[in-house]
Amino acid sequence: MPFELFIGLRYLKAKRKSTFISIITFISTAGVTLGVMALIVVLAVMTGFEDDLKEKILGTNAHIVVIRNGAPMNDYRSVMEKLKGFKGVEAATPFIYNQVMLSSGKNVSGVVLRGIDVATDRLVTRLSKSVIEGSMDRLEPKMGDGSDSTPGLMVGKELAKHLNLFIGDKVNVISPMGNITPLGMMPRMKPFKLVGIFNTGMFEYDSTLAYVSLDQAQRFFDLGDTVTGVQLKVKDVYNTGELSSTINRDMGVGYYARDWMQMNKNILFALKTEKIVMFIILTLIVLVAAFGIASTLFMVVMEKTRDIAILKSMGATGTSIMKIFVLEGLIIGIIGTMIGVASGLLIALNLEPIVGVIQKITGQNFFSKDIYYLDHFPSLVVRSDVILISVTAVLISFLATLYPAWQASRFLPAEALRYE
Repeated sequence: MPFELFIGLRYLKAKRKSTFISIITFISTAGVTLGVMALIVVLAVMTGFEDDLKEKILGTNAHIVVIRNGAPMNDYRSVMEKLKGFKGVEAATPFIYNQVMLSSGKNVSGVVLRGIDVATDRLVTRLSKSVIEGSMDRLEPKMGDGSDSTPGLMVGKELAKHLNLFIGDKVNVISPMGNITPLGMMPRMKPFKLVGIFNTGMFEYDSTLAYVSLDQAQRFFDLGDTVTGVQLKVKDVYNTGELSSTINRDMGVGYYARDWMQMNKNILFALKTEKIVMFIILTLIVLVAAFGIASTLFMVVMEKTRDIAILKSMGATGTSIMKIFVLEGLIIGIIGTMIGVASGLLIALNLEPIVGVIQKITGQNFFSKDIYYLDHFPSLVVRSDVILISVTAVLISFLATLYPAWQASRFLPAEALRYE
């Protein structure tokens, strides 16, 4: 073991007259520990929230949406075949998108009604896997078998709860864009039967979306054989921006392609910015702890002035003296970082049950699903984040040792021993 490391470890062991310095050392170590732990837990929550939100968005929506500028798409079949020819596109499906009112008894709610092709939609989105009651296949009524020919409707779990709906219930779909009569514009209304309830886990979708079959949407909105646009599934979900630009260029001015990142850029940008800001703010905790490490080393240097002079008299160089105190401060920073990483991972990997216990004890709901989009508390530990936090904490601790260690290396033996 190098003698600098040996002496640095000895200086960490407090004597009776150095109890105050030991307390400061403990506080400095605890500061690094708390800073690292807070960083790991907060970044795990932010990463988990971002990852879960992306999964919900991609599970309900297509990767790319192609529409006609200011007009419905009447040649959507040929457009679909052309879009499938683009490199990276795996599947395509047509859709209709409009706003309506749902009425059931005394309950009314404004929703977004989507008309989908049941056969091809399951190739593009994961909506069929989100169905918890009924079946998406029943959106198309079976004719000629004596069964109810009322067209099917599928709604989200939260919307069904709000309207007090159950499988088999009749729901009136009302469109404000109705027929013109001598009395003015009359809303268009048609009864549908609830055949499915889905749960994406994202409150915004589960409370505002409803689905019908494509042909029923065309009939209800009097669109003929036209659709709003075409949805695409691609191989690389993080390269959709470049593919969208290619589609816009090759399809011509009459078509407009938008990828899922563009359609949700406000949410994604806010999450990314908040994650960076939280990292910077919580790093200040480690920075404050670093000042504690520097203060500890200054006091140790003042206390060990005689020892430093003796070491220099015995041939120790200024570099060796500097190494002693740098290593002492680094040991404090490394110990604090290791404890912080261990405790941070322990909390981050068990965050949801921990929050559940705290909520039961306090009786408070810290994660309201109607505010935070999701219905659970996400946490995802990323190895690169843990490494970045650990390296940052150790680096800040190292920088905090340089000045007091440099001051110690400048002591002259004669000056240090003059009053001994």
